[in-house]
Amino acid sequence: MAEHFTCDVLVVGSGPGGYVAAIRAGQLGLDTILVEDGRLGGTCLIRGCIPSKALIEAAEKFEQAGINASGNSEIGLVADKPKLDFKKTIAWKDGITDKLSSGVAGLLKAAGVRVISGWAVFENAKTCTVGDDKITATNVVLATGSKSVELQGLPFGDMVISSTEALDLTSVPKKLAVVGAGYIGMELGIAYRKLGSDVTFIEAAKTILPGFDKQLSAPVSKWLRDHKVSVQIESFAKSVSTKNNKHTLTYTEKNGAEVKLVCDKVLVTVGRTPNTEGWGLENMAIDMDGAFVKVDDKCRTAMRGVYAIGDLVGEPMLAHKASAQGEMVAEIIAGKNRSFAPTAIPAVCFTDPEIISVGLTPSEAKDKEVDVVEGKFRWAANGRALTTGTADGGGFVRIIARKDNGLILGIQAVGKHVSELNGEFVLAIEMNATLEDMAGTIHAHPTLSEATMEAALSALGHPIHSV
Repeated sequence: MAEHFTCDVLVVGSGPGGYVAAIRAGQLGLDTILVEDGRLGGTCLIRGCIPSKALIEAAEKFEQAGINASGNSEIGLVADKPKLDFKKTIAWKDGITDKLSSGVAGLLKAAGVRVISGWAVFENAKTCTVGDDKITATNVVLATGSKSVELQGLPFGDMVISSTEALDLTSVPKKLAVVGAGYIGMELGIAYRKLGSDVTFIEAAKTILPGFDKQLSAPVSKWLRDHKVSVQIESFAKSVSTKNNKHTLTYTEKNGAEVKLVCDKVLVTVGRTPNTEGWGLENMAIDMDGAFVKVDDKCRTAMRGVYAIGDLVGEPMLAHKASAQGEMVAEIIAGKNRSFAPTAIPAVCFTDPEIISVGLTPSEAKDKEVDVVEGKFRWAANGRALTTGTADGGGFVRIIARKDNGLILGIQAVGKHVSELNGEFVLAIEMNATLEDMAGTIHAHPTLSEATMEAALSALGHPIHSV
């Protein structure tokens, strides 16, 4: 029998923005309903951030096992040639997402959030239907996320896949073409190369990882060259065809020449676009900012009591941004005075080696006409990196600070496991730390974090472990 529910807060979408908003609203005593058509956790947990990192970890272990078997292990490990049971790998990955999705369900229940399964369609700003049921809310939080961009001429299907399907393959493709060399394409392409695929990147820009500067992407480029990965820059994918069970991707090079590439799968990773269709956005009387929902610094839309967060409201389209906005919106609805004004949001690329960028880069400081000093410390000079066998590859930590007072404006790094340093980087910038603060903070030895202290010393002009 159809029911009509009412609540203080209605959250649509259970990704890292939506479920955090719902949990926090419930904790604050607000009667909260969360509507989700799929599994709890959204894109990040079910078909994005988490499963991709699981695949990346499995690929790394498989590659290292192969190095040991070849007798090329620097530390003298020798093992039998590894075999990959890829179906078991995928099952392990699925087990992780199952555990985390169940965890989200438990957290929502503990916070008193009612979860309704189905697709929400709004008839006005505060009322939607989910199947035969109707929900009317005082406040609405839109957290519908985003989806992979589909290219004209390369429609998603059996041969052409998005990152979602790339995480659910039943076997490793012998030949994989990756259209788009941004962070998603690079992460998955490198993982599949480690698993044994012959990988070719097709990138329209002049460089790989166009969101990061060349100093940061150079070590990744070196890894690609060392592992015989073909990278075609300033090239454009046009179409795919199948004849006699042979799949062919056609693309044009920068000189205009047309090339045909035989491959088993084509992975398209040219970006993501907000999910704005199919749930009645046009009935809610809210303003748009291009493809995104327009919001202010409190994530309020033009309609009173309607909020939007995460990928739906624009760049950066990152899970941790969505979570921060979700928590903030719940507190605003509960009467707290909050606004979304982070000094910096970390961007991490889980390639080999990993890349992290927080705050201003040297080029951005130049564009803003800020007089800065720069300090850099090489990963190869870090004792912990050397003892873990991760010092090779050209990695470094780089600090950008104001020249007049030493205020840290940005920290970037590339190297094995640098993603784990993001907390120190962000905290330094959010807390208005100076070079003296960073250099004077005693870092445990031997740890990777010492590289940050050493970079600050270098910026101050008196490095200890570098020249």
